[in-house]
Amino acid sequence: MKVSLSFFPVALLTCACFCSSCKTTPYNYDNLRAYKPHSILILPPINESTDIRGTYGYLSTITMPIAELGYYVYPVAMMDHFFKENGMPLPGDMHQAPLDKIHEITGADSVLYINLKQYLTRYMVLNSVTTVTAEARLVSTKDGTVLWHGTVMAQQDSSGGSGNIIASIIGAAFSQIVSKATDRAHDVSGLANQQYGLKDRGLLVGPYHPAWLTPLSQ
Repeated sequence: MKVSLSFFPVALLTCACFCSSCKTTPYNYDNLRAYKPHSILILPPINESTDIRGTYGYLSTITMPIAELGYYVYPVAMMDHFFKENGMPLPGDMHQAPLDKIHEITGADSVLYINLKQYLTRYMVLNSVTTVTAEARLVSTKDGTVLWHGTVMAQQDSSGGSGNIIASIIGAAFSQIVSKATDRAHDVSGLANQQYGLKDRGLLVGPYHPAWLTPLSQ
């Protein structure tokens, strides 16, 4: 199985990328350094893909990579339930919640808004390719300042690269059956979310990370 991730060197990439504005210069972290958020409330993504499983399939993979960067991450299932119980049943409704109210009720320093652009598996004759792409924006609950924004993406190719046409066709058919019974994009979401920690593009480490006090993190 071949995996294509956007944090690999450019020479190894096919279609994967990670960028805040598709430039080669490092991201401008002035706002993130100035505000230094300690906690992040992650709202369920707005699903712009064609797979209805996208919102919660992706959401279930995001807590660990953000928490490992050194931020307190509010339990996503609990926050989802809280918003639904307070008259905001859909992610689009939740994304409209006033920031000052979110801070008042939860105490969160910041909110991560996500738009899920791709969450799908394309089936071809000899293989299938699963793609997950999400745009994210971290916003301060203090005054709505955007602290960081970027795009994460990962692709996974089901081809084994054996060179045997018959075996590849059989493998592709089997892969399609398995993919329809499972959510392959869920696993690829985990790969994409590793990019939140990408140097010069992802989030800086937070206050609960061992490197928090180093010059590079500040």
